[in-house]
Amino acid sequence: MASSEQNSSHPQFITRQGNRGTFGGPASPLIDEIEIHQIVVPQERSWKNFFSFMGPGFLVAIAYIDPGNFETDLQSGAQYKYELLWIILVASVAALIIQSLAAKLGVVTGKHLAEHCRAEYSTVPNLILWLLAELAVVACDIPEVIGTAFALNMLFRIPIWCGVLISGLSTMMLLLLQQYGVRKLEFFIAFLVLTMAACFFAELGYAKPDYSAVLKGLFVPQLKGNGATGLAISLLGAMVMPHNLFLHSALVLSRRVSRSVHGIKEACRFYNIESGVALALAFLINVSIISLSGSVCSSPNLSAGDKLNCDGLDLNKASFLLKNVLGKWSSTLFGIALLASGQSSTITGTYAGQYVMQGFLDLRITPWKRNLLTRSLAIVPSLVVAIIGGSSGAGKLIIIASMILSFELPFALLPLLKFTSSKAKMGSYVNSLAISAITWIIGSFIMAINIYYLISGFIKLLLGSRLLISLKAFCGILGFGAISVYLAAIIYLALRKNKRSFQSLLSADCEQMGENSGTEINLSLHNLPREDIVSMQLDQKRFAL
Repeated sequence: MASSEQNSSHPQFITRQGNRGTFGGPASPLIDEIEIHQIVVPQERSWKNFFSFMGPGFLVAIAYIDPGNFETDLQSGAQYKYELLWIILVASVAALIIQSLAAKLGVVTGKHLAEHCRAEYSTVPNLILWLLAELAVVACDIPEVIGTAFALNMLFRIPIWCGVLISGLSTMMLLLLQQYGVRKLEFFIAFLVLTMAACFFAELGYAKPDYSAVLKGLFVPQLKGNGATGLAISLLGAMVMPHNLFLHSALVLSRRVSRSVHGIKEACRFYNIESGVALALAFLINVSIISLSGSVCSSPNLSAGDKLNCDGLDLNKASFLLKNVLGKWSSTLFGIALLASGQSSTITGTYAGQYVMQGFLDLRITPWKRNLLTRSLAIVPSLVVAIIGGSSGAGKLIIIASMILSFELPFALLPLLKFTSSKAKMGSYVNSLAISAITWIIGSFIMAINIYYLISGFIKLLLGSRLLISLKAFCGILGFGAISVYLAAIIYLALRKNKRSFQSLLSADCEQMGENSGTEINLSLHNLPREDIVSMQLDQKRFAL
C-alpha cells in the first residue's frame, strides 16, 4: 500500500515546546513531514500487517550469527563439548527480552537509544558513552574483518594478512551494490548463511551427538576448567551485543506506524514476534555449531589430523567439520558462507555506527565514509595480529573482541533499562514490574560474571608474572583502580535518576480519547518515518505493503 497524501490543513505532528507536547505547534517537529522512501503499515487490523514489520529483527539477528559467534561456538564445543550450551540459551532469552525493549523505546518515543542518552546525560558522561559505543562497533567489526580474511584464504589461498587488507575493499564493493536494492542483496546473503546452517544441521546427523548430554548442557549451568569463564564471557559478548541495542531502537523508526493505541501496541507485538523468530533461528544455528564441534572433536575415531585441528580450532580450520556432507567442497562452501556472514554483518555495523554518531553527536556522514572509518580502526589491530600471530593469533583476537563487547554491554543496557522503566519517558508503555525485575536480574548476572572474571583474571595475571614485588604492587594499584572506575561507572548509571522527561508521540489525552470512544484519532495518527533515520539506511527503494 503506497502512502496516502495527508491534508496539510490539519495539524499532523506532535511538537515539543520545552517539556510540553502540542499538536501542530510552531516548534521543530519530532518527525519531519517529508515524502521519503518508506514502508507503510496498513491501518486495517490484520495479521498480514506482520509482513510490514519484518526486517529490523532479522537485520539485528545477523549479528548473532557473525564470524565472532562462529569462532566462539567452535572453540567452546572443541574445548568443553556441550558444557557451555546453557550460556547460549541464557544469552538468547536475554537478547530477545532486551531487543524487545530497544524496539519498544523507538516505537513509543520516536527517538532511538543514542538520542535519549544525549538528551538525558550531561556532556562528559554522554561523551564517554559515545566513545564506548564507538569502541563496541569497532570491536564488532574485528571478527568481520578476520572472518572475511579467513574466507578469502579458504577460497583463494590468500594469506590472512592480505585478506585483512582486502576486507576493506570488499566492504566498499558491497556498499556500491546498494543501488540495485539492498533488500535483494540481503536476501541473497541470508540464503548463503542459511545454506551453511543447513550443512551444519545435516552434519549433525552424521556426527550423532549425545542428545541427552546436549539437553543437560542447555539446562544445567556449569563452568569447569580455567578457560571456561573467559569463553563464557566471549559467548555472552558475541550473543548480546551493545551496538545492537542502538541499532534496533533506530531501525524501527523507518516504519510508518499508526499513532493510535492499537497501532503502537500492534507495532510492539509484531516487532517482538519478528525478533523472536529471527533470534530463535540464530539460537538453533549456534547450538548446532557447538554440538557439532563438541561431538566431532570428542569422537574416539578422530584422525590424527583432525585431532590437531580440534586442538587449535578456529574459523580457518572449521571446514573439516563439514566434510561428511560436502566432501572436497566443504572448504569452498564454508568459505563462501563465512564471507557472506562477514559481509552481511558489515551492514549492521555500518547502520549501528551511523545511528550512534548521529544520536550522540548529531553528526551524520555518508555510509561509505562511516564504514571506511570503522573498518580502518578494525583493520589495524587485525593486520598486526595476523602478521605476528598468523591464523591462531587472529582467532584469539576474535575472542578478545567478543570479551570487550561483553564488558561494554552495561553501558548500553543500563540506559535502556532506565529509560524503558521510566513512566516520564514511556507513559503507559513503561515496563511492567515483572519485565523490570527480569531485565535487571539479567543485567546484574552479566555484570557480575564480567566483574568476577576481571578481578580473578587480573589476580592470576599478577601472581603468575615474574615482575618485581614493587612492580606487582604498582600494577595492582593501577589495575584495581581501573576496575574500581568500571564499577563506579556502572553504579552511577544504575542509581542515577532520570532527570529529563520525554513527551510520548501519542499523548495520554489521545490515548484516553481513543479508549473511551473506541475509534482511532484522525489527528497525528501516523508516525511518519524519521527522515534522518531512513536516509542513513542503504535501501533506496520504496516498499508498499
